[in-house]
Amino acid sequence: MSAFHVTIERDVITVTGSDAKSYLHSQVSNDVNSLEIGDSRYAFLLQPTGKIDVVLRITCATHDRYVLDMEPGFGEAALARLNRFKIRVRAEMELSGQVWRAIRSTEPVRIDGALRTWSGDGRAWDVFAPNVGLGDSIPLGAALDYDAFRLECGWPLMGLDITTDMVPAETGIVEHAVSFTKGCYPGQELVERMDSRNATPPRQLRVIERTPEMEVGSPVVRDGRSEEHTSELQSRLHLVCRLLLEKK
Repeated sequence: MSAFHVTIERDVITVTGSDAKSYLHSQVSNDVNSLEIGDSRYAFLLQPTGKIDVVLRITCATHDRYVLDMEPGFGEAALARLNRFKIRVRAEMELSGQVWRAIRSTEPVRIDGALRTWSGDGRAWDVFAPNVGLGDSIPLGAALDYDAFRLECGWPLMGLDITTDMVPAETGIVEHAVSFTKGCYPGQELVERMDSRNATPPRQLRVIERTPEMEVGSPVVRDGRSEEHTSELQSRLHLVCRLLLEKK
C-alpha cells in the first residue's frame, strides 16, 4: 500500500518549568536551544561513559514545556537519568504512556499537526494529538507493514537494533541526533573523539537460515544449542526480511 497508519505505543516525559530548555540542552546530544514551538528533533541521552541510555525525540510545545517521546519500556530509565543531575533546576518532569498513530507513505506527504519522524524526508509522520484527523485516504495497516517500512528506511529501533551497550556511532543516526556545535553534555567526549578521528566501531553480521515454520519467538539454534536470548530479535528480522523479498 502507498500509505497506511498504525497505532504505536510511546513512553512520554513532559518537562515543564523556566529551566526546562536549558537543562535539557545540557543533558542531551542535540541542540535544544534552537528549537522553536512545534519543532522536534532526535537526541541521545547518554551515560557519562558515552554509552546510550535511550534514543528520544524532543518536541518544543512552548518555551517552558518540552515533550520527550521514546520507545515503550525506556521511560523510567530516561526519567531516572534526567533526575540524576537535576540540582537546583526549576523544571518538573512527568512520565506517562501514550498511544499514538504512525503514518507511513512511499511518497512524501504533509500531515498538519503531526511530527516528522525517522529521517525527516516526509514519508514518516507520528500523530499524538487526538484531534488530528487522517481522513479516509490513509487506511489502517498492519504491524508487519510498519516493520517492513522501517527496515526499508534503514531506521534502527531502540531496544531491538540499538541497546544500552552501544555507543552513538554504532547506530547510523548520528547525523540526526547529534549536534557537534551545541556545547557540553554527559557522554560527549566519546562522541566527539570518535567523530574527530573518523573512528568506526566494529560491526557484526550474522546470517541465519530461515525455515518456513519460523515465526517470532522461534529459537535460533547454532551448533545444536539454542540461543534463546537472541531468538526474538533474529526471527523477527527474518520474518520482516521475508516480507521485503516477497514484495520485490
